[in-house]
Amino acid sequence: MFNRLAALIKKEFYAVLRDPKSRKLVFVAPLMMLLIFSYAITMDVKDVSLGVLNLDEGDVGRQFISFFSSSPTFTKVFELDGIDDIKRVIDNQEAMMAINIPQDFSSKLMAGIPVTVQVILDGRKINAANIVNGYATAIAGSFGAEIAKRSPAWSAAAQKAPQIVITPRRLFNPNLEYVWFTLPVLLIMLTQMLSLMVSGMSIARERELGTFEQLLVSPLSSTEIIIGKAVPAVCIAFGQGAIIHLIAITFFEVPFTGNILLLAFSILIFVMSVTGVGLFISSLCNTQQQAFLGAFMYMVPSVLLSGFAAPIENMPHGLQSLTFLNPMRHIISISLGLYLKDVPLEDITSKLCWLGGIATVTLVFATLFFKKKTQ
Repeated sequence: MFNRLAALIKKEFYAVLRDPKSRKLVFVAPLMMLLIFSYAITMDVKDVSLGVLNLDEGDVGRQFISFFSSSPTFTKVFELDGIDDIKRVIDNQEAMMAINIPQDFSSKLMAGIPVTVQVILDGRKINAANIVNGYATAIAGSFGAEIAKRSPAWSAAAQKAPQIVITPRRLFNPNLEYVWFTLPVLLIMLTQMLSLMVSGMSIARERELGTFEQLLVSPLSSTEIIIGKAVPAVCIAFGQGAIIHLIAITFFEVPFTGNILLLAFSILIFVMSVTGVGLFISSLCNTQQQAFLGAFMYMVPSVLLSGFAAPIENMPHGLQSLTFLNPMRHIISISLGLYLKDVPLEDITSKLCWLGGIATVTLVFATLFFKKKTQ
């Protein structure tokens, strides 16, 4: 029994180590992921753009703004002209946070009266917004303590209490319903996973079962074979996405404020782009196990570089540029925009163009590579 077991273990080691594709997946892929994850996964929030609506005409208000400008977190601080500008800059993602400094800010602080300052945050980025709100509260506490020390109007007892109270308000998700943020993203992640699995296993399964040669001698051309493999993956993933959407808006009561046809079209283009990746992976692999590892190798970095786990703005500039080639970056932005704030077509046209270009390239490249492999 021990000899049989040892022979089987030895055979499995040989199967992995002697196959060049398996060696790359086992040894090279983890090192690549380590490098990507080290830079992409971070809970720090930096390089934040801050809009300031300063209604106070005193020097104290300007000093308060300078505290934010000198912080390493807020690298771009710009002034706003009116209340309407606050929603506009957050809506267009020109700023993650805006501060509304009231008219009586300087007079109250110099008179020894605590003052309330409202900050408006982007509710589509719950984790990052909460971290930035914590930074703003800390900065306000430091500034308020300094003002209290140098102003005779503040008593020693009053200095122990907060002089500046930060009141946060979150646009597009005012009640901090975390499920409003996660389900539109889970819709994308699950459709991608299903599309990758179905398309990624298709050609590898034919090779493993020994029916690939029969497929090649059939009257079907290489292009027709790729189309035949792609259509079921697209239909299954798209149908699953429709079911997830219905569950999200009915069972979990996630609000959907956008155009349903625009969401369906966007997801369709996204699924086509991922199917092209899956077919390319499947063309490379000889077994379903290799195809599964290849799909996993693609799926994990695509999620991390989508902006879901960590803000893209915090990543190195090289990785930020690389994320434009990641279809998940574009579709997550579209999904959250359509669910939470009824984003119009003109605001997501560039993202749809990226998705369309990626889908075209991946499907064409998968077809050409499949033709080359079968010649």
